[in-house]
Amino acid sequence: MNIGILGAGSWGIALARLLSLNGNEITVWSIDPEEIAMLNEYCEHKTKLPGVILSGATTFTTDLELAIKGKDLLVMAVPSPFVRSTAKIAAPYIEDGQIIVNVAKGIEEETLMRLSQVIEEEIPNAKVAVLSGPSHAEEVGKSMPTTVVVGAHDEELAKLVQDTFMNDFFRVYTSPDMVGIELGGALKNVIALAAGIADGLGCGDNTKAALITRGIHEIKNLGTKMGGNPETFSGLSGIGDLIVTCASVHSRNRKAGFLIGQGKTYSEAMDEVKMIVEGVYSAKAARALAEKYDVSMPIVEAVNRVLFEDYPAKKALNKLLTRDKKDEIADISWDD
Repeated sequence: MNIGILGAGSWGIALARLLSLNGNEITVWSIDPEEIAMLNEYCEHKTKLPGVILSGATTFTTDLELAIKGKDLLVMAVPSPFVRSTAKIAAPYIEDGQIIVNVAKGIEEETLMRLSQVIEEEIPNAKVAVLSGPSHAEEVGKSMPTTVVVGAHDEELAKLVQDTFMNDFFRVYTSPDMVGIELGGALKNVIALAAGIADGLGCGDNTKAALITRGIHEIKNLGTKMGGNPETFSGLSGIGDLIVTCASVHSRNRKAGFLIGQGKTYSEAMDEVKMIVEGVYSAKAARALAEKYDVSMPIVEAVNRVLFEDYPAKKALNKLLTRDKKDEIADISWDD
């Protein structure tokens, strides 16, 4: 296939290598001329994905029309805050029925829309799928075994994307549950910030396990109220992605949280990470969705207070631990 990748960050570059290995012709677009010049010179992203070398046959360009026109499939790989703006400038070049696979993870803060909805609003003539799961670019770029899930409105599109991305180190499942897949991928970044904050405070594995377990509980409660299938949150784009993002050394969200736990502001933490920390952008949206759907999300609430209200991280953790007593699972009855 002839594939255009919009976005030359770590994930876009890792997927460019993957899709090239699968025998496809790849064009990578970035809005940044210096980034494209570096890629053209070295076939490597020296700052965001060092050590991952791309095929010399890969085309790198700042020409958006060149990256889109005549492509069998497009990959939307820009950071979540830039999905709408990129979709808007791409729209004039999109032909009816163009397949777009979104691989960014987030919720648009202003509208509370999932990113596939944002793309569909800006490019209504496209066919949109989403790809998500525990898949750090640093590992995919080195052909380490990885498993993800692709969601789409119809099975035929999902299977086409599955066939395009899947190989002997990158296994792809399919699902019709775009709602659950996208919410799992977006909200896990907020919980990963909490896990990182706990690490920065010097907490241990017990704390992280609690945050992961109660975090997926919050995500599932909100996600099912928004129409997601509860099984999805036990799968790759739910608990799978949450575990890797809370625990991995590659996780930008965990790293940013760690720095915040050590006393830095979220702005200072983002500057030090030097890449988009998508959980910061999703945190306010997650809180707003919790209010809209009347779902209790105390971890999400605590993260928002620490990020945006100068609330001390240690105090926020203590408040989580000392909330009112309750049953772990509300709908299990006691025997008489």
